[in-house]
Amino acid sequence: MDSTGYYNLNLYEGVRGLAIKILNRVDRTDAYLDKLLEIEIKNSELSSVDKALLFEIVHGVIRWLGRIDWILTDFYKGNFSKCIPNVKNAMRVALYQILFLDKIPEYAAVNEAVEFVKKLQGQKSADLTNGVLRNIIRTKDAIRYPDPEEDIAGYYSAYYSHPSWLVKRWLNRYGNEFTERLLIANNEKPTLTLRINNLVSNKEEFKELLDSVKLKFEEGKYIPDFIRLNTLTNIADWEYFSKGYFSIQDESTGFPCTLLAPEPNQRVLDLCAAPGGKSGILAEMMQNSGELVTIDKFESRLSILRRNLERLHVKNFKTINADALEFNDDEGFDRVLIDAPCSGLGTVTKKPDIKWNKDTGDIRKLNEIQFALLKKGASLLKPGGYLVYSTCTVEPDENFEIVNKFLYSSVGYELVKLDDHFDKNLLDTNGCIQTFPHIHGIDGSFAAKIKRIN
Repeated sequence: MDSTGYYNLNLYEGVRGLAIKILNRVDRTDAYLDKLLEIEIKNSELSSVDKALLFEIVHGVIRWLGRIDWILTDFYKGNFSKCIPNVKNAMRVALYQILFLDKIPEYAAVNEAVEFVKKLQGQKSADLTNGVLRNIIRTKDAIRYPDPEEDIAGYYSAYYSHPSWLVKRWLNRYGNEFTERLLIANNEKPTLTLRINNLVSNKEEFKELLDSVKLKFEEGKYIPDFIRLNTLTNIADWEYFSKGYFSIQDESTGFPCTLLAPEPNQRVLDLCAAPGGKSGILAEMMQNSGELVTIDKFESRLSILRRNLERLHVKNFKTINADALEFNDDEGFDRVLIDAPCSGLGTVTKKPDIKWNKDTGDIRKLNEIQFALLKKGASLLKPGGYLVYSTCTVEPDENFEIVNKFLYSSVGYELVKLDDHFDKNLLDTNGCIQTFPHIHGIDGSFAAKIKRIN
């Protein structure tokens, strides 16, 4: 830190230096991890290999933060939580490499951390970093975690790196085996899934394009126009992304649109539309005809949505900058999609910072918004029209409990129970779609279909 009280950011050089810089910011702000990563990668001169390593290290540290901090707390003499940020995150980065990256020698990970800390914090902090990390290496096969026989929640929380409130919540709801499998799946490295845009291309053509650049892939599990790549790659730099041939979307994002089943020339509302992933699918299903009304409260998010839909060659959309709860329309809509703001706890594999940034209070606040949005969306439906309420979470109180509360308190609407058109493996006991990462191999998500009957 210089005399003005700001970090001299030139000191944060190379992959490890940038990783520590990002992790420092994650610790002291509410900024999204991927947004911070995107900014650093854009402004750096790193090679594509180093960019991939930076992504790996930062995501890896946040994914395994619970286990990493459990170990460091045990070996650090003093209060590890109050450790100087540069020292704390240098040790986290080094320990992630020691525990999870086979290609980096342990001594190299330690030496890099020690040299970095010495440069920024001095010899005393460097000696401390060296001592802690070398002690861990010497005894790493004997590291002890809470005894699962005595404290299963404590063991799962430390070993599988999830906050204890969430582990206890899932243990109470799902039991030990289900919870353990969910935690393991959440810690898997994410896969990259693409949705083919049939407004521009088609499946056969797109598969040939992937073959032409030697990208290995497999078909989606449940929806035909999704393709799963076998390796992570900077696919957004490929010319066919800018040409609108595909979007980067988890397969679970296709379920709400498939359920809603909009038809050409209908009037369709996407009530919580930005950044536009599902709007793109709806427009394709409408064959770019009719009217697709997209709403978001923030103009900055709408500008992202416009860019995304224009890239996908969507022509039938109209954007409205408004609070969804205050939006009114006299004509009514044939179809309404409510992709509600939620905790996002079904997307932990891709967004590991989510698990550390949420608590039960956040979920309670979201429940109020979710219910209000469902009521608003339902009021905008024409008689005989359909609505889909969806989330990217596995929490029942954000999912069917919201739908059930609405149906109980509203006259003239009924739940459409899903049938043989969908894999039975996707359906919950209420006839709604509910996916889990460890069962379905995609993000955790929920979708319910409701009809206005008068």
